[in-house]
Parts: sequence; C-alpha cells; structure tokens
Amino acid sequence: MSDKVIVTCALTGVLATREQCPWVPYTPSEIADEAKRAYDAGASGVPIHARTDEGGPTFEPAVYQAIKDETARRCPIIINFSTGGAGPMTERVAHIAQSKPDIGALNMGSMNYAKYSPRRKEFVFDFVFENPFRDISFLLGVMKEAGVKPELECFDIGHTNSIGPLVDKGLLKLPLTFSFIMGVLGGVRATTENLAMQAREAQALAPGSQWEVIGISHEQWKMVSAALTLGGNVRVGLEDNFYLDAYGKEMAKSNGDLVAKAVRMARDIGREPATVEEARKMLSLDSVW
Repeated sequence: MSDKVIVTCALTGVLATREQCPWVPYTPSEIADEAKRAYDAGASGVPIHARTDEGGPTFEPAVYQAIKDETARRCPIIINFSTGGAGPMTERVAHIAQSKPDIGALNMGSMNYAKYSPRRKEFVFDFVFENPFRDISFLLGVMKEAGVKPELECFDIGHTNSIGPLVDKGLLKLPLTFSFIMGVLGGVRATTENLAMQAREAQALAPGSQWEVIGISHEQWKMVSAALTLGGNVRVGLEDNFYLDAYGKEMAKSNGDLVAKAVRMARDIGREPATVEEARKMLSLDSVW
C-alpha cells in the first residue's frame, strides 16, 4: 500500500444548492476561493462543474475558462472539469477543447440515476443517465486531441469492465485513472466489499492504474475510510456531501473543512496526502498520451 494518498475535492457539483448548504459556490471567483481553501487543507485536485451566477448548470466555455484562470491565480492545484449531464455530447465538450484542464471527467456507461425518499415513499428525481460507447469514444477523441487526462467515472462494475475496447482503439493509454462512485441509486451499493471488487477489476484490466472513491451523501466517510485502508485515493467535497459526520448533524462551512477531515483520517493510519507535484506524477499527467 502506498503511503501517499491523493485527496481531491469536488467543489460545487450540479445539483447542490445554497438552499441546501449556504456555502456552495456558484461564480468563478467563489469556486476559485473554495479551490484555494481545499488546497490549503491538503487537496491536490479539484473536480469542477461550472455554474451560472444564479447557480444553474452551464457548459459555457467562457465560464470554465474564467474558473481555470481564477483558480490558477490562487493556487497550483490540479483542475478537473466535468462533462457529465443531459443533452448531446457535442454540446458538453467545447470547454474541454478550449480550456484544456489537467483532467476531464468521463462517465463510463449508462444507468438509471435516481434518489428515493423513504419518508415520502417517492423518487425525488428519476432519469436515465445516457452514455453510450459512441459518446464515450467521441469525448475521448476530444480529450486526446487536447492532451487532457480522462478520469473514468464508474458507477458499477460494468462501467469498469468497459475499458477494453477503448484501450484497443487507442483512445485510452495506460496507466488509467478510475473514480468509483458508490451509493447512487441505480449504481453499486456503497460497501467495502464492492469497492474492493472495483479496485481488483481495475488493476486486473489496467495494471498500475490509480483509483479513488466517491462516496455519496452520508456514505462518504465510510467509503473514505475503506479506500484509505485499501490503498486508494479519496474524494470529498460539497458536490457529494455537506456534513462532517455520518449522521447529517454537523454541516461543513467550506470545502476546506471536508478536506481537513479526510487528511486527518489519512494521517491517522499512516498515509500522507500527496502534494500537487506528487499527485501529477502518480496520475501520469505529464505523459497523458
């Protein structure tokens, strides 16, 4: 097990609102301020969804460029831009080609994507998250042309097992970077056993690759603990979870608060957060293609 762990922080997401958590950032300046707080607390990378100033989702390239520029003025953290969402893939990639972040998130398969309220006995939201191979291949081509490292977001074991043809076509170059999202209804359950299975499959298919866990909502700290023990990397942040405890009682007041807890957990078991320079080497960012 490596004694270095890459801690990343998803700053804003696409669904979280200030009505739910007052500290969710919207504007490029606010997002960059949160990136600096995460960096100061020990994060080496920040996955980012752009927002309008009113908080809605946007794929406007100028907004992503402003986020990148504002963040770079504050700290040297690794920048990861999202491509996930609804609508044609061709409308979700211009910001990758133009702003050329270090990393681009890539959803590795289609799935039911839902949230269920046991109290209300109904689905809060319920839709099909479509990511066919033609869209995945198209986006990988854009990333390859731009020199952007793909982050393979896998919500289930089938997503992880989909890399073979993409490597064979030359659209992916080993070593790879996997993110295992745990706890989304429609995807894999958030358990240590399932995370270990995902990690084993990734290493069998792509030896030497890096992986991280993304635990959703109250599952976050359980999955951070599991990933740290299994030798993986971890992601926290207001995109995924607002709370510093597993019971939803103590709300974080910044992304930095969440990173600081993850860093403490890592150090408690003898793992040290990777610096930005160390994380770049671990993720092979200087030799993407």
